[in-house]
Amino acid sequence: MFESAEIGHSIDKHTYDAEVPALREALLEAQFELKQQARLSVIVLINGIEGAGKGETVKLLNEWMDPRMIEVRTFDQQTDEELARPPAWRYWRALPPKGRMGVFFGNWYSQMIQGRVHGQFKDAVLDQAINGAERLEQMLCDEGTVIIKFWFHLSKKQMKARLKTLRDDPLHSWRISPLDWQQSQTYDRFVRFGERVLRRTSRDYAPWHVIEGVDPNYRALAVGRILLESLQAALANAKNTRQANVAPLGRSIDHMSLLGALDLTRRLDKQDYQEQLVAEQARLAGLLRHKRMREHALVAVFEGNDAAGKGGAIRRVAAALDPRQYRIVPIAAPTEEERAQPYLWRFWRHVPARGKFTVFDRSWYGRVLVERVEGFCSPADWMRAYGEINDFEEQLSNAGVVVVKFWLAIDQQTQLERFEEREQIPFKRYKITEEDWRNRDKWDVYAEAVGDMVDRTSTEIAPWTLVEANDKRWARVKVLRTLNEALEAAFAKHKK
Repeated sequence: MFESAEIGHSIDKHTYDAEVPALREALLEAQFELKQQARLSVIVLINGIEGAGKGETVKLLNEWMDPRMIEVRTFDQQTDEELARPPAWRYWRALPPKGRMGVFFGNWYSQMIQGRVHGQFKDAVLDQAINGAERLEQMLCDEGTVIIKFWFHLSKKQMKARLKTLRDDPLHSWRISPLDWQQSQTYDRFVRFGERVLRRTSRDYAPWHVIEGVDPNYRALAVGRILLESLQAALANAKNTRQANVAPLGRSIDHMSLLGALDLTRRLDKQDYQEQLVAEQARLAGLLRHKRMREHALVAVFEGNDAAGKGGAIRRVAAALDPRQYRIVPIAAPTEEERAQPYLWRFWRHVPARGKFTVFDRSWYGRVLVERVEGFCSPADWMRAYGEINDFEEQLSNAGVVVVKFWLAIDQQTQLERFEEREQIPFKRYKITEEDWRNRDKWDVYAEAVGDMVDRTSTEIAPWTLVEANDKRWARVKVLRTLNEALEAAFAKHKK
C-alpha cells in the first residue's frame, strides 16, 4: 500500500515557486466559498510516520490559507475528564462548525494504531475500533462534514537517515522527539498495523491519501492539490445535492399499535403512592452513593406526549438526590451554534462523567419524532438516524453509562383535560402553547413515529420503558423503580 510513497518523489524549486501562487489563491477562494455556503464543515486527519513532515505541512497550509478559519487540534494523552467519558467524547467536542475547517493530529486513528503497536490490546479490539471509526465518519459525512485523510510516509531507510542527520546537527538535534526514537524501534509493526487500518477505512466518502514525506516541495504541493480538489468537489456536490428516495416503513395491517396496547387504566391510590414513592426515592439515593457508581454514569431520557407529566416525574427523581449528583438538560429547538454541527453534537457535550447522573428532558429522539413529523429534516435524515442513535447509545454503554429511556403515554381525553386545566390555573399557563394545541391534530402521525422509534431503537443495552401516565402517581413510581432496577442490574453485571 505504501510502495508509491517510497520511490523518491520530488519537485524542483522552480516548479514549486511557479505553482504555489495559483494554488494559494484557489485554496483561499474555496475556503471563502466554504464560509459563505456554511453548509459543510471540513476535518483534515493527519497521520503517518514521525518525521515525515506532518507539522511542517500543516504550518504551511496555515500560511497559504486564512488561519482564522482553521483550528488545529492535537489529541495527546487523555485527560482525567476525558477518561471519565466514552472515547469519542473528546473528538465530538472538537468538531468544527459548518463553514470552518479542523485539522486533527493524534486523532482516532493514532490512538488505535499506537495502542495495537504497543500491545495495549489485541486484534479484536483493533477491529472494533476500525468499525467504530467507519461508523463515525459515515455519520459525519451524512451530516455535511468533508473528511480528508492524509498518511505522511517515510520508508524505514528514509526515517533512519533523517534521524541520523538531525542527531549529528547541533542546531537541529532538538527536533528529534522521544516518539521519533520510539517509532524507529517499532517501525515495522507501526507500518503493518497502519496498512491494515488504511485498507479497512479508505472509503469513497472518506478516502486515504498517502504522501511521500522526504521532499518538502513535493509534499506541500501534493497536500495542497488534494485539499483543493476535495474542497472544490464537495462544494460543487453541495450545490446539487438531491435526497435519495427512501422506502416507506412497514405499517400494521390490523391497525394495532404499540401505544394502543398499553393499559392506561393503571393507577395507585394516594397512600400506596406515598409509601412506594418514598421507598423508591430512598433506593435511588442509596444507589447513586454506592461505591459501584464510581464505575458508571446514569443517563435518563424523558420523552412523551405533551402534558404527559415528564416534568413532574423528573422533579420526583431529583427530589431524592443531592443537586451536586445530577444535571437536568432541557432540549428545545437547536440554536444557531447547534445547527452548525451534526445533530448528535449537542448531546455528546452533556454526556456525564462516571459517578454522575444526567436527565434529558427531550433528547436526540427529536430527530425521529418532531423533526420527522414536522418535516424539519428529510426522510433520508431521520431514517439513518435510527442506526446512528443505536451506535451512540452503544458507545455510551460500552463506557459504563447506564441509559434508561422513558416514553410517558396518555390518551387524547386525558391530554385535553390537562390542557384545559393548564389554561385555567395561572401558574400553569406557561406550560400550554398554541403549538401544543396544533400538535393534537397530528396525534396519529406522532403515534406512528413513536412506534417506529421503539421498534428500531429499543435494544438490549438501552431498552425503552413505556410508562402508562394517565395516572401521574403510577407513572412517577414506575419511573423511579425502573431507574433503580437498571442501576442494580448494571452493578450486578459489573460485579460478575
